[in-house]
Amino acid sequence: MTTTTAPVAGAVAPRHHAPVRRPSLLRLTTVELRKLVDTRAGRWLLITIGLVVVAIVTLLLIYGEDAELTFFTLFAPSLLPVSVLLPVLGILSITSEWSQRTALTTYALVPRRERVVAAKLAAVVLAALASVLVTLAVASVGTLVASATGGAGTWPADIGTLALHATIVQVASVLMGAAFGLMLLNTPLAIVGYLLLPTIWTVLGEVVRPLNRPADWLDTSRTMEPLFTSDVTGGQWARLAVSLLVWLVLPLAVGLVRTLRREVS
Repeated sequence: MTTTTAPVAGAVAPRHHAPVRRPSLLRLTTVELRKLVDTRAGRWLLITIGLVVVAIVTLLLIYGEDAELTFFTLFAPSLLPVSVLLPVLGILSITSEWSQRTALTTYALVPRRERVVAAKLAAVVLAALASVLVTLAVASVGTLVASATGGAGTWPADIGTLALHATIVQVASVLMGAAFGLMLLNTPLAIVGYLLLPTIWTVLGEVVRPLNRPADWLDTSRTMEPLFTSDVTGGQWARLAVSLLVWLVLPLAVGLVRTLRREVS
């Protein structure tokens, strides 16, 4: 005799869960932007950058010669200190995952580390673009104040070119800092390495005569200098490209390989 098992009344069919979508690069970038202001170091560094720009323009308005108070003379000097501080922001964005021991959580949620790195680079680039906009705004206000108080207050015809060159300087600077952060994965070591190695190369290029010619191609302080003006020749662009290849692309490639292979603990 055979028996048939009747279906149990009210049996619940197994649920089919929808596949979990990985976060988009835009969402990851938004998260990294929030991290820049959530940490105390990143928040105060951003505030310091804004205060430095305001302080420089204010001092120039107070102590500068009236005939020299133009948009260019207010805008260009503000770029240099910002280009020094921005790389530190790039370093902190990368190394904070390891110094604060959040890398385990971050890379568990997003196993593909290259997507996290791409989001971090996009976030610091956006921060660099924001710094250019702030510098432009403060210099513009300073120019209007100079014009109203008896200064020259003139505007250059090639203001768009100046803004483009400033953007290249700041983006390249912050990416160089991020590249050193990726390569060294340690905040103090990356900051010291970024500030010390190019400085040593600059000094050697000035002191050692055989290195003077290579320094024209490898010293970023020399190759970026023409970008603080509106006229850049083809040869100067070539020197800038070679120096960025050495100080940005190479450390970034080495750092990406090291980040992808480093064990998270």
